[in-house]
Amino acid sequence: MASLFQLLLLNQKRSLCTKVSTSKWKVKQVTTSNFNESLEEIKTHISSSDFIAISMEKTGSSSTTPWHRVQPFDTAETAYLKASQSAQRFQLLQFAVCPFSVTDSNNFVAHPYNFLLFPRDELKLGMPAYSFLCQTSQLASMARQGFDFNACIYEGISYLSRAQESVAKIRLGTGSPSLAAMKSSSPPTVADTVFVERIRSRIKHWRNTCKNSGAKTSKDEEIINSIRNIVLGNDQFKSRPCLNIDVCSERQVQLILQMIVDFQDDFLPLVIPTKSGTTQAVRIVLANSREDKELLERELHSIEEEEGKKIRGFREVIDLISASQKPVISHNCINDCTLVHSKFIAPLPSEIDDFVSSLCKSFPKVLDVSYLMKKSGTMKKVANIRNALSYVNTHFFAPVDMEIPDQDTEYKGNVDGLDALRLSYLFTKLCSILKISPIVPEFGDRRLASELEDFTNVFHPCSDDIQESSCNEDVSVWTNNTRKINCEHLVFLWGFKFGMTAGMLKSALRASHDIFSGEFDVRFVDKSCAIVVFWQPGLSRDFINVMNGDGISGGLKELVSDGLRVTCYETYRTMCRLGLWEMDLAESLEKALECSLSDKEINCERKSSEIHWCNDNVINFADL
Repeated sequence: MASLFQLLLLNQKRSLCTKVSTSKWKVKQVTTSNFNESLEEIKTHISSSDFIAISMEKTGSSSTTPWHRVQPFDTAETAYLKASQSAQRFQLLQFAVCPFSVTDSNNFVAHPYNFLLFPRDELKLGMPAYSFLCQTSQLASMARQGFDFNACIYEGISYLSRAQESVAKIRLGTGSPSLAAMKSSSPPTVADTVFVERIRSRIKHWRNTCKNSGAKTSKDEEIINSIRNIVLGNDQFKSRPCLNIDVCSERQVQLILQMIVDFQDDFLPLVIPTKSGTTQAVRIVLANSREDKELLERELHSIEEEEGKKIRGFREVIDLISASQKPVISHNCINDCTLVHSKFIAPLPSEIDDFVSSLCKSFPKVLDVSYLMKKSGTMKKVANIRNALSYVNTHFFAPVDMEIPDQDTEYKGNVDGLDALRLSYLFTKLCSILKISPIVPEFGDRRLASELEDFTNVFHPCSDDIQESSCNEDVSVWTNNTRKINCEHLVFLWGFKFGMTAGMLKSALRASHDIFSGEFDVRFVDKSCAIVVFWQPGLSRDFINVMNGDGISGGLKELVSDGLRVTCYETYRTMCRLGLWEMDLAESLEKALECSLSDKEINCERKSSEIHWCNDNVINFADL
């Protein structure tokens, strides 16, 4: 048995490890004024680090409307749809990035950055956004934490997604060098042959004219040459002669590029796009020599890179993270990843499988810390990073030493964007508590520990099986009284008397019909709507049939006369797909039913999927 002295010593150590002061934590604040220099720094830090923690602040969240949040009764599909609507409605104002490496089980080196963002239309193209939604409660919360809205608006870094960058380049009409084109698999037609020979003759004549223009000529010949240049479409590009050839189709572009290969190495073709995305012309530049052509190619590549940086803005950081292929540490994978995809990659796909496929091409490994905590039993409910860190420090003895190099000289005293640094600290502590090695080998196979690999790319926050794919629609919660059920056993109820508790509604239902003589559960989703779970197969369908029939009697008739309404889980699924995000769930379900009457989209027997039901994880207003 441990002595009193040993117990006191253990308690003292525990109390010491719970005191985690962030007053000395420094995060480099990045705005438009120091973005370019910071970009070079973070590029080095990302390259030398093993993990990259991210955290974001946006103009609103789904937390103000309970049922908009991902709930235990959500399938993978509905959970993704909920996260998607939040990502599309609100705007990013802050993006914290913290590359870090774990040197041993209790030490890590971090390089935290906090980027202020603002969707400024710097190119006058209406991108990245004309407008976005804000929630007053979210903005007030950010203001209380000291967020500088003036700096955000006036000095925030703009950005374009990859899809928007492609559109911007087309609208700006920037020409790009076109190297040897792929040979067409289809044989040339007579029209193709005539077109190629006509253009070939035109290019030869233009080239000879350019070569002879260096010789001494009279004034009359100079005038004639000038007129000839206008007629032939001659021009100058970067002090070099060029010829613009208008085209009517992409086929003609391909034929011209293939033909240019037959000439010597002093031709450099440039494709000039229209604002609609098609090719307007092919510009052929005549270089003085092969060396001059290579010099021009490097010059154009450098200009294209500089213009690309201006267009991409903060997305340069996202591209660096993507190119590194390093594991990304997130607090809420589904919310963070839908936000990153919608703002920096492309509009979100309608299907979760397409989303996962698209995201994993850019970020092959995303590790969800909240999921890691729940599945390991470290913490059942993870509200936010700060609460999670406080809980871990209070309940577990796992000292961690953190090093932030050069923080006194290069890092300002402002502590905005601390959550990414907190996430790095929390991840390292969790690995220490769970006896998981987060150390990535310096050479050879840089794979994560198998225990961590199991927690990557979990895009369904309530999933039960760690290895399940995104197409598996099971949902799980982490409590002892979880029961596995099928979505067909769930029905949604609304229209009951105001002020009813879950217990009162359950008693009223039990007394209303023989269907409720067996085991069933009632829980509120919000104040307007409740969920009824039938534990005996087939009763949910029987109940809906009774409600839709003409033979309603007894206590159930009285409830219906008071306004009671019911629908199956498929209505809820359809409601999410249609984007009916009203404040009250009852109102959204009503609109979904109205749509179903005209479109016939809802079939309560269409899709079967299982969830894991737990009373403790659904809102019960009777307990408030």
